[in-house]
Amino acid sequence: MNKQDVKSLSSMPLQSPTYPRGPFKFFDRQYMIIRYTTDAAAIRALLPEPLEPDGDVVAVQWLDLPDGEGFGAYGAAAQTIPCTYKGHPCTFVNQMIVDNCPPLAGGREIWGYPMKHGKPVLHVTGDTLTGQLDYAGQRVANGTMVYKHDAFDHGNIARAEEILNRTQVTLKLIPDIDGRPAIAQLVAVNFTDIHVKGAWTGKARLELIPAVNAPFADLPVHHVLGGEQFVTDMTLPYGRVLHDYLAG
Repeated sequence: MNKQDVKSLSSMPLQSPTYPRGPFKFFDRQYMIIRYTTDAAAIRALLPEPLEPDGDVVAVQWLDLPDGEGFGAYGAAAQTIPCTYKGHPCTFVNQMIVDNCPPLAGGREIWGYPMKHGKPVLHVTGDTLTGQLDYAGQRVANGTMVYKHDAFDHGNIARAEEILNRTQVTLKLIPDIDGRPAIAQLVAVNFTDIHVKGAWTGKARLELIPAVNAPFADLPVHHVLGGEQFVTDMTLPYGRVLHDYLAG
């Protein structure tokens, strides 16, 4: 294998790359997002500068991803924090748990998504949309939402598009071979080719259980504001660097 062969590889290992080159298209990607108020001081402690808090509302979201090109089918759960960067609104991805190796490896290595391996599940039981998150064999979060109670409210489509179009920001940290940081960046990601197939809002409940290695409960639930469910096709393109902590 010569130098050009090595440079042409999409990812490790060379015999069977973990993920191909992007962009990555997703079909029938389903979300349940539960928004709630929390401690303003806890938000400030978790947001890396130069990001600035944008209120005291955060969210936990469950995702069912049945068809991700190059990644396969998997589940995910994340905790997100609305914020601003130089006055521009964005959403910081604080924690993320997935149950499949290719999106976990690609998410961390390419975009800096803070992914760890666990067991997130989003499903419908009877009249309830239910999200469960387990880590290290322990329950970390439970979320429930009424199932499509406002099925004829077409304004929800615009709200879903607004959420999906908002810039996501991650903190990408990759060490060098000597353990010192090789990459320390704030990375921005914007989805493209968004097509929302359905969107619903309604009452929701959220329980977060303290867990040392999946500390979603470090942003405690004060008051649940409601839930949002939507199904979409979309493309995850490559991102861009907002801020380089190693520069200068």
